[in-house]
Amino acid sequence: MVARRKVAVVGVALSDCGRVADATPYALHAQAARRALADAGLDRSLVDGFASAGLGTLAPVEVAAYLGLRPTWVDSTSVGGSTWEVMAAHAADAIAAGHARVVLLAYGSTARADVRAGRRTGTLSFGTRGPLQFEVPYGHTLIAKYAMAARRHMIEYGTTIEQLAQVAVQARANAALNPEAMFRTPVTVDEVLAGPMIADPFTKLHCCVRSDGGAAVLLAAEEYVRDCRTAPVWVLGSGEHVSHAAMSEWADFTVSPAAVSGRLAFERAGVRPDEMDFAEIYDAFTYMTLVTLEDLGFCGKGEGGAFVEQGRLRVGGGGLPVNTDGGGLSAQHPGMRGLFLLVEAVRQLRGECGERQVRRGADGALPRLGVASGTGGWFCSSGTVVLGVG
Repeated sequence: MVARRKVAVVGVALSDCGRVADATPYALHAQAARRALADAGLDRSLVDGFASAGLGTLAPVEVAAYLGLRPTWVDSTSVGGSTWEVMAAHAADAIAAGHARVVLLAYGSTARADVRAGRRTGTLSFGTRGPLQFEVPYGHTLIAKYAMAARRHMIEYGTTIEQLAQVAVQARANAALNPEAMFRTPVTVDEVLAGPMIADPFTKLHCCVRSDGGAAVLLAAEEYVRDCRTAPVWVLGSGEHVSHAAMSEWADFTVSPAAVSGRLAFERAGVRPDEMDFAEIYDAFTYMTLVTLEDLGFCGKGEGGAFVEQGRLRVGGGGLPVNTDGGGLSAQHPGMRGLFLLVEAVRQLRGECGERQVRRGADGALPRLGVASGTGGWFCSSGTVVLGVG
């Protein structure tokens, strides 16, 4: 039996993000990929694995061709926002088993620019085929699914709209420390509550921004780490889970699939949630952050509202820093944002985040453990990855 190799993230990068009106999604893929390779200091010829989703008729074949890659390992898993955590897990497994040596994950989207130019409309629904045909005729839009789940949590556990608003307030506070964030001006709970209603109970600031942008992550087998210009961030454990397709088949609106993917990731990494120095959590809506915190084990079920109060999610807030770049609520959200969670987690563990850098202990040491957890669809899927240094 061949010994399984350790796997590290050796390069990460973002493309230009925010308002990018003069680039194609392919160009954003390429820009992020080039920057990630430069970050790692590895030659492109070493890349024999490629993973991507969301672009092209034969994704990721078309994107690989655009990048000039001819991979011998490929992944096009597409499960919404959790795609990239799931792909990272698949890539790490492939590298560990000797099926690939260096795998590139890349993503790019001009979601904002396309709407502005009239090339597409806002995504109110994912279509009307399959199980969705039983929901769409009743006006059950994508955002309505999240709003209904949030309302169930409020009824079940007494979670308040002010507590949900705190998630947006603290995401913006973290974004204020991030020069790459799209929105950096602080907001208050009252301002969140006073915004236009989008889907009860969500007002505008409970919802993610729409942006353009891309990201790339490079994973490599342990023997290539010594050739890299950056310190390795090791993939310690991962988990994935698919919950439901139709809302009518979701057993409990207050439990996300992260309850399974998180448990598996922590068990496989051999660590506990309370050992994490920070968490990067998919936050298309404020409720996603709150319920994922519960399901990852950072607080008990129904305790998420109390957990997010008093600034606990802020960098330097004395609790658990969450979405340290500002998240999808304030930094950027170009479609499927899961890859951005991994980029930020790696940057935090490498100590590259400037004003928003997470510190631990009285001596202000750099973080050693972090978790990235993506959610796809309407809480349909989840992928969780535990990362560490040293």
